[in-house]
Amino acid sequence: MKTTHLRTRSLVAALFLFMLTSIGVQAQEAEDPLAQLHNFRVSNYTSLDAFYRFLGNGSTDILNQIVAGINSANDSMNLLAESTSGVLTNEQVESLNSEFDKFKSLMRNNITDVRNTGYPDLRLASDMANQALVMNDKAAEFYQVAQESSKANTSPRVEAARMGAVTIAQMMAKYSVRTNSSVAQTFQGTSKETPLDVQAKEFDQLLSTLTKGDSKGELKALLNDIASKWQFIRGSYINYNEDNVSFVIDRYSKRILEGLTTAIELLQQSD
Repeated sequence: MKTTHLRTRSLVAALFLFMLTSIGVQAQEAEDPLAQLHNFRVSNYTSLDAFYRFLGNGSTDILNQIVAGINSANDSMNLLAESTSGVLTNEQVESLNSEFDKFKSLMRNNITDVRNTGYPDLRLASDMANQALVMNDKAAEFYQVAQESSKANTSPRVEAARMGAVTIAQMMAKYSVRTNSSVAQTFQGTSKETPLDVQAKEFDQLLSTLTKGDSKGELKALLNDIASKWQFIRGSYINYNEDNVSFVIDRYSKRILEGLTTAIELLQQSD
């Protein structure tokens, strides 16, 4: 048993050493700060979703998904820090990075606990959920600041797609903790967090905005596919206390998130 614990700690330490290293960042050009802040928010919620699934499974594959999400957020954070656009001050970037460091530390500690004991420490898990919300709120605030500073006229449909992606990523994490932990109510987030059924109705409105306007070819097919998948799982998010097939909801939610990411790219190309 002692050997197993040593191996576990080594694995987690190695993964997080890898995670904290920016992979390929030097080869990337600093992109639109709005895009980086958006990716930062989505990536952190997908890593949180993977952590909650890790509670119910504990597989190395899901652990790697947590690492991938944090890596993606880490890359966006580095690109923000290297940006010469000036839409955010060094102090603002550093304050967001500080919140991110807290989140990464809590994630590392929570994973170590689960690997060593087989179950989460409720206080640490609650702290991590709350920190994710604090970090997301700050990133959302800076997204608005960046919009105003850059005077960027992002189209309403792109904004709806981005907000929809953040919303579905948040919903995935919330649904995942309900599915994979018997103590979900204890650490799913602070009391001010929007309930799942309310978020589902907000997503309805965002999807309605996204589907308005001229859509042809690949974009039209993609939006129809997103809408179809959403209708299939919408009821599960509205009636989240009912027994549902969680892996189907997770799979369709991920497909919707992937579709929204592609839709953003297509919409930006047509601007």
